[in-house]
Amino acid sequence: MATTSSIVQTPIARKISTNTVIRTVLAKGKISRADIAKLTGLSKQTISDVVRDLEDDGWLKPVGQTDGRPGRNAIIYEINASAGLAVSIDLGGTKIAAAICDLLGNVVAETKVPTDPRGGPHLVNQFSDLITQLALAAGTTADKLRLVVLGSPGVLDPATGHINVAPNIPGVDAMDLRQAFSDKMGIPVIIENDVNLAAQGERWRGHGVKVGSFVFVALGTGVGMGIIANGALLRGARGAAGEIAYLPLGGDAFDPGGFTLGTFETAVGSVAMLRRYTGFGGRNASSVADLFAAFNAGETSAIAAIEETARLVAMAIAAIGATLDPELVITGGSIGARPELVNAIRAFLPRCTPYPPRIEISRFGNRAALMGGMGIAVERMHDDLFGVKLQDA
Repeated sequence: MATTSSIVQTPIARKISTNTVIRTVLAKGKISRADIAKLTGLSKQTISDVVRDLEDDGWLKPVGQTDGRPGRNAIIYEINASAGLAVSIDLGGTKIAAAICDLLGNVVAETKVPTDPRGGPHLVNQFSDLITQLALAAGTTADKLRLVVLGSPGVLDPATGHINVAPNIPGVDAMDLRQAFSDKMGIPVIIENDVNLAAQGERWRGHGVKVGSFVFVALGTGVGMGIIANGALLRGARGAAGEIAYLPLGGDAFDPGGFTLGTFETAVGSVAMLRRYTGFGGRNASSVADLFAAFNAGETSAIAAIEETARLVAMAIAAIGATLDPELVITGGSIGARPELVNAIRAFLPRCTPYPPRIEISRFGNRAALMGGMGIAVERMHDDLFGVKLQDA
């Protein structure tokens, strides 16, 4: 009697095959088993087994059949994006933005609320309530979420989990926010500096997609920078790489008054811009939005204030260029997204550095950190669900 032989894959071989199939479907979108086999070199039997298991487990779903080809029609599959959901949160001093995304990075629910001014443990409760509401809006429940990525101002101490140098958010420097939040939700929590997340967002789906080395410079109430060097986020020895608020530019670096906000931030943040405008004789602007409106109306004091700010930022970018040599500088934040300021920076740069980098305004506006959190969440979900860990061999 004839027997049917088959090769039984070892667990690690099956994981590798599963990873290969998933990566192919992620890259190509809707695809048949035959096309997966052609692209991967895996046997048709292996592809059939892996696809069947992935479909049974809910990670792949059939979405139609091929037509217009010789022979029988074949079933077409795609990733079941709703099978994995994660949360991205951007914590600010006055606002919290949050979004739930699926396995493909699609936003399924999003909101923005005022930050609890009490800070500290009250933020953990606020995050939990916010996620519960978002999950309800997404048609799911919080216990179905796989991961939270939280972006925060300041520097995360990897040893203690405390967030330092975040003066606008009280209490976070006195607690392990990551552990408290993770315990509250019962799922993993990743905490990252918000400007680092903005840089990651640009690397994921923004101006930095095809750029190996670039920086994201955030200019607003505060100042910060995220660094992508050779395709990877640069953190520094204490997680403080990119804290350009403390560059010794625009003031006396030995003045201890600059130790809290930083010498450079004190010179170019929104408060400094308004102070500079008033010093130049301006009387018609009580906010940065008013200042830019006065600039566009041709008011001399507003033009002087914005040009002086641009001159200082150009000096900082020249210093960044001399130390990091980025191919691209992406600007964001409430001030850094203004073309009036960025155009003035572009004009000053050739006067203070022989190699001025290209400057682009972020594609995401005030959602850059939120996008970065979603990018990290999607990457982490893919690795956790479909990746291969060599220690399993």
